[in-house]
Amino acid sequence: MDASGRERAGPRCIAIVGPYQSGKTSLMEACLARMGAIDRQGKVADRNTIGDASPEARAQGMSIEPNVASGDFLGERFTFVDCPGSIEFLHDMRTVLPACDAAVVVCEADDRKVPALELVMRELEEADVPRFLFLNKIDAASRRVRETLASLQRASRTPLLLRQIPIWKDGIAIGFIDLALERAFVYREYAASEVIDLPVTEVGREKEARFSMLERLADYDDELMEDLVEEIEPPRDRVFDDLSRELRDMHVVPVLFGSAERGNGVTRLLKALRHEAPRLAATRARLGVPEEGPPLAFAMKTSHNGQGGKLTLARVLRGPISEGDTVVSSRGGEARVAGIVDLKGQGQSRRTTAEEGETVAFARVDNVATSDAFAVGKERPTAIVSVAPPDPVFSLALLVRDRKDDVRLTTALGKIVEEDPSLVLEQRPDLGEMRLCGQGEMHLRVAIARLASRFGVTVDVRKPQIAYRETIRHAAQARGRHKKQSGGHGQFGDVVLHVEPLPRGEGIVFTDTITGGVVPKQYIPSVEIGVREAAEKGPLGFPVVDMKVTLTDGSYHTVDSSDMAFRAAARLAMAEMLPNAKPVLLEPMLAVEIAVPTEAMSKATAIISARRGQILGYDGRPGWLGWDLVNAMIPEAEMDDLIVELRSATAGVGSFSARFDHLAELSGKAADQVVMARAAATGG
Repeated sequence: MDASGRERAGPRCIAIVGPYQSGKTSLMEACLARMGAIDRQGKVADRNTIGDASPEARAQGMSIEPNVASGDFLGERFTFVDCPGSIEFLHDMRTVLPACDAAVVVCEADDRKVPALELVMRELEEADVPRFLFLNKIDAASRRVRETLASLQRASRTPLLLRQIPIWKDGIAIGFIDLALERAFVYREYAASEVIDLPVTEVGREKEARFSMLERLADYDDELMEDLVEEIEPPRDRVFDDLSRELRDMHVVPVLFGSAERGNGVTRLLKALRHEAPRLAATRARLGVPEEGPPLAFAMKTSHNGQGGKLTLARVLRGPISEGDTVVSSRGGEARVAGIVDLKGQGQSRRTTAEEGETVAFARVDNVATSDAFAVGKERPTAIVSVAPPDPVFSLALLVRDRKDDVRLTTALGKIVEEDPSLVLEQRPDLGEMRLCGQGEMHLRVAIARLASRFGVTVDVRKPQIAYRETIRHAAQARGRHKKQSGGHGQFGDVVLHVEPLPRGEGIVFTDTITGGVVPKQYIPSVEIGVREAAEKGPLGFPVVDMKVTLTDGSYHTVDSSDMAFRAAARLAMAEMLPNAKPVLLEPMLAVEIAVPTEAMSKATAIISARRGQILGYDGRPGWLGWDLVNAMIPEAEMDDLIVELRSATAGVGSFSARFDHLAELSGKAADQVVMARAAATGG
């Protein structure tokens, strides 16, 4: 119990989420300042905030990873996790959300950002996380809050519930009326708002707005509905109980507002979190975690420093967990807790034990990965939730500047990918390149900056190569004879090969029609090896596919013939034969599904057409009102910066998925350019 006799809630974990540049980092800074967890409130523009303090975040001027800080408010402990707002770093939010008790969604009165807000709200809905909406930058608002709310409602499938109305003076919000408390407040710069008498001019607006709020709450409370019908004023305690219950049951999204940078509206938000946000018991129930059992935690995020130390940010769902404890992950890996630290942005402070409900970082639990559950003891815990990373949409080929860094690069990339599962490391032996794939250009730029700053490995990057192939249009035949005499045993192999085209996707088929032993059976496999070696680089400079090669004739020497001689003879025959078979270039075609807001559909189709794409069809995006899907076939060579252009055309929210579909013929000037570029790159 606290001093007022109210049961303590225990440590709570609150995610701060929202679209890019909505003010999330400023809100966390304001909350920490109001709680006394920091001496003064910093500003993002001044680069002195607790969040976004890493060199990469400072360089980008935005959140690129979760930032964590804790503080006490009216005797209760809160940990805030400020999550990135850019779609390129959204997966970090996904891995944080499951173990949070609630989320504060920060947004602006800007219709252009509604699709981005919808992406965030949809993630919260799918994770079943209760949420508040904090309408930020109220000091710059130019229209009524109710009009803004009607616009924002499109982003949420759960009704938005207005908890406050602004007090306006000369077109500027100078304060607000709390509809649950029925009290008026005026803003003070970087300080808690001051209670004032309810202005007479605002009484009518307040009663109307309060009744609308109570009507919504009454949808889930029959007793409250009866009070409203009989015009009985409901007890204030019951109103707050309803607000808390309907938030927890996700029937409503309470809406508060203020200005994070000025510290306005922050105290009321903290009080709403204290009184109404669910507690750990509700979060455990949502996740299906029993109250009884060995100490258990959920890994929200993994990070590495340059010295090889690993930190795992985790919420303790059952506690306590202490330094030195042995834990087992839901994947079966065992580790020893080497240390426990509290995080405050980039700052760390050591401790020996993490209590139930606390959100801390565990040092060097090496067999625990992001989204794992891990428990003290020897028994493997059940996985709590699976958070699958999205498919990559942008790739770069990596070239190490110093060959001696090859091993260091592989090790460092392994750690970078462990930190961020939405990054994928792809090896392409057929193209002789290593690729880093992710969620966009900035996503990869940040990862490459981390390679240099944390691990001292610098790389050059280039566009990935396209896996062009070539095939033949006509049949052809040629003889290949390899004969060499240099004293002692010589070399002799003689073959006649016939080639003909096959349907797309059949690969290379080798057969023989040898009779009479003109080519002994023991040498026929060597002929096939020579054929396949020659097919690795055809007349146009690319691997040859979809052809049938038949060994029809040949001759041998009883002394000088050998496997190597027949391999060489096959290569000679192929080199003469393939140019006469009308070679043609093939390019990979991808089946692409693009998701965009409906108003951006015309831009999306124009982008597809400009990239030699073929539109196959349109449809509404299932479950997403105001969104469309377009299916198309696009050459892989045209996919390089598709996501960059698509997001530019959709205020940052467009996305796509792609898969290889088939190889298609490429001819004319485009094919000539590819062949010339290949010849220049390989020296012939």
